Amino acid sequence: MLDLSLLPDGGVSWLDASGEHASIVLSTRIRLARNLEGFAFPGRARDGERLRVLARINEAVSESPPLHGNVLVRVDELAGEERLLLHERHLVSRELAGLDPQHPVRSGAAVYLGDGTGVLINEEDHLRLQALRSGFGVAEAYATVDAMDQDLGRRVPFAFHPEFGFLTSCPTNTGTGMRASVLIHLPGLVLTKEIGKTLSGLQQMGLTYRGLYGEGSEVVGNFFQISNQTTLGRSEQDIIEQLTYVLRTVISREEDARRVLLRDAPYIIEDKLWRAYGTLRYARSLTFEEAMNYLSGVRLAVGLKLISGLSVYTLNKLLIFSQAAHLAQAEGKALTESEANLARARYVRQLLADEAGTHG
Repeated sequence: MLDLSLLPDGGVSWLDASGEHASIVLSTRIRLARNLEGFAFPGRARDGERLRVLARINEAVSESPPLHGNVLVRVDELAGEERLLLHERHLVSRELAGLDPQHPVRSGAAVYLGDGTGVLINEEDHLRLQALRSGFGVAEAYATVDAMDQDLGRRVPFAFHPEFGFLTSCPTNTGTGMRASVLIHLPGLVLTKEIGKTLSGLQQMGLTYRGLYGEGSEVVGNFFQISNQTTLGRSEQDIIEQLTYVLRTVISREEDARRVLLRDAPYIIEDKLWRAYGTLRYARSLTFEEAMNYLSGVRLAVGLKLISGLSVYTLNKLLIFSQAAHLAQAEGKALTESEANLARARYVRQLLADEAGTHG
């Protein structure tokens, strides 16, 4: 049985809105893909070989100071709703959780979880080392994951080629094996119709964007995950510097767009955002997509200081804890879609009532 109370802050310390630009950037993640030398990559490995990889990594992690205190979760031994819960918290990928019927959970699938860190085992690669930070903190997240990588690399030999770098299952990860990404909220650019130009500019710079849960997920609530697209032939420092430069430009454009909205259409934008707040505060049924879109409006209202007494931390919590597996856990039973919609509205109403009090 999955007991998330064993994890520091339940594995969601990144929700605390303590990082730089936290009202716009929810989180920063740095991930390194690694494979063990002498073993078939997970997609081609037999069950016994993946279990041997897990045993080797367990031994290395138990001796690693940067990973001291991390908790092992055997993903392959969890029920489907427990695996979905980890995915909703951004702690494991969809692939590791085995959420797609055509790609069931693999034997030996596991994750070591710590305070803002994770070691995903037997996903697409043998290892995915990750650090997750609140707000915009690319350099800090990289420093954390680099320390993990350096220490584990001394304990288990990684598959490495002198010309191509770290070898990975997917050729786009070969080289540094690094994917640096931020989860960012861009309603100002969407409402001012500048988002197309911005996203096109990202792609021209070699970056890519996805939805709330990365590859294969839809963009909802004006939340975008922006990351580097290539790693081969580039150093980690190059990737970090480029992402930092581009993201600071995007953040500046979003702030400008918000000022334009307040300047050119203050009553229209204020009415739209208060309607979003009113719907969340009093709705009796909410789909996930509705909740995300209204939360986007309320988040923008808080950023524009139109609503006071409501913290970004609370809005971050609503984003995660109003999802299906979290609602089912809170209710103590499996929920139909309509039951989840009722539970979601009830949870949102309660959290807003507890913190926001009376406004305007």
